[in-house]
Amino acid sequence: MLLLGIDIGTSSIKVSVVDAQSQKTVAAAQYPDTETAITSVQPGWAEQSPEMWWEHAQQAIRKANATGKYNPGDISSIGIAYQMHGLVVVDKEQNVLRDSIIWCDSRAVEIGNKAFDAIGHEKSLSHLLNSPGNFTASKLAWVKENEPETYSRIYKIMLPGDFIAMKLTGDITTSPSALSEGVFWDFKKDALSEDVIQYFKFDKALIPEVKPVFSEHGRVKQEFTDSLGLKAGIPVTYKSGDQPNNALSLNVLNPGEVAATAGTSGVIYGVSDQLVYDQQSRVNTFAHVNHATNEKRVGVLLCINGTGILNSWVKRNIAAGQDYVSMNEAAEKIAIGSNGLRILPFGNGAERVLNNKMVGVHFHNIDLNLHTQAHIFRAVQEGIVFAFRYGLDIMRENGMNPQVIRAGQANLFLSPLFAQAFVDATNVPVELYQNDGSVGAALGAGIGSTVFSTPEEAFSNFKPVKLIEPKATAEYEPIYQEWRGFLMDQLNKK
Repeated sequence: MLLLGIDIGTSSIKVSVVDAQSQKTVAAAQYPDTETAITSVQPGWAEQSPEMWWEHAQQAIRKANATGKYNPGDISSIGIAYQMHGLVVVDKEQNVLRDSIIWCDSRAVEIGNKAFDAIGHEKSLSHLLNSPGNFTASKLAWVKENEPETYSRIYKIMLPGDFIAMKLTGDITTSPSALSEGVFWDFKKDALSEDVIQYFKFDKALIPEVKPVFSEHGRVKQEFTDSLGLKAGIPVTYKSGDQPNNALSLNVLNPGEVAATAGTSGVIYGVSDQLVYDQQSRVNTFAHVNHATNEKRVGVLLCINGTGILNSWVKRNIAAGQDYVSMNEAAEKIAIGSNGLRILPFGNGAERVLNNKMVGVHFHNIDLNLHTQAHIFRAVQEGIVFAFRYGLDIMRENGMNPQVIRAGQANLFLSPLFAQAFVDATNVPVELYQNDGSVGAALGAGIGSTVFSTPEEAFSNFKPVKLIEPKATAEYEPIYQEWRGFLMDQLNKK
């Protein structure tokens, strides 16, 4: 029995076809091969076309089918992972009304701040577990205020994964996990937040039907038998934001377990059985994929917008045609600390971990007679690692003290330098696994369709490929403290 996982990323769409019995990937494909652009018509804005995601998802499925390694007709269910916090709006004919305002867009920060004050800080935090901040609800409020004609035509609002499921099935659904990441969910009442709805004067009818993460969200339409080879009527049985899904893909489901990713953005995500929240909302708490009223499972999420996107910027603009492998090899020849070069990586919108401030990227201590491309390559990876350390210290303030972190062997964790520096700077061992978001989505589909009787069964063959332990923690500590001093200087200027 085969399971299809679709991961709607910012840079590309990836799909994996997984054999349920072995939990092994039969085939995988990514589309496009180059990184997808983000539209930014004003500083701090970030949009992408939902119809582009759908076209790329279809192309990725066709590319996987073309491997000839499986019969698409044997796929029994579908799971979808997606970039979190994006706003998709459609009319009654399911036509997209505007490009999606995606996760790293900063235009709604002040709208969210006003909502935080009006609802009340303590009530927001204790019920929503977050400030409304720059999340989906505030983005919808921005559309309401600035594009009233568009807002008047909205039939339903969705997260990106809800949209892809709609295109496959014609049905529009959401989940408590999705609504919590949009800051629409009241955890104390286990229901849609009346405070948010009433403050923004939203019509409740805009919210799709709410279903559990692991449940049927519609069945594939007949037309995709010919175009994608999928059997008509197979169900979409799982939808999750990329970070809860990444945690699922790493079998991070129980209190105290922690996952990390380092792609376009960087994330550390830990599971708790308490409704915890940060008083400053620098780290955020959302319903995990297995959250239930009688068994609370929330994900405490540290998100840093500016991580891998800086590495890709350096590749495009400084690396002079080199690929990531050659960049990593050059960086490894430079000593720890990059001969004094320090880089702040925060150049991708307002950073929640920095109280929603836009700090930007800063290079410190450049010596024109000493520093080379290779020094920049290493200092970029070290700067990203230090941003993780800064955020992890905030998570520690909130009671999250990981003894080990699980990560997929992908993106920046493909760099041995980055992986070791991450472990040394945080002083936490890392277990690396082969699973990625699209594999997690496929396994989620198996859980949702009860191909697996329990989530544990979906990971019965789950083993790490590598354990990385701290080696140079003492060497990195003073370097991190210097880096942190540069960050504090920038924050004090804001």
